[in-house]
Amino acid sequence: MRRTWIATVLNFFLPGTGYLVLQQKRVLALFWLAGALGLTAVELSLQSDGSDLYWPMFAAVFVMNIAFAADAYLAGRRLAVEPATG
Repeated sequence: MRRTWIATVLNFFLPGTGYLVLQQKRVLALFWLAGALGLTAVELSLQSDGSDLYWPMFAAVFVMNIAFAADAYLAGRRLAVEPATG
């Protein structure tokens, strides 16, 4: 269960890293991580420019991060419930 919470927190701050901890969705996780880093760069440039678009962008990224965290939590819970095979 500890790994689930670590993945949840990581996926909130850097979408994709939580999936890597869970060893799930690895290829997608790398793309999501690259996308999140790109969005962060855009968001920071909007903030420094004093753009009116900063707050809508911040809100959209915040909602997206909550969704990624929730998905990592649910994925971790599914892994904890599934019986080990092998």
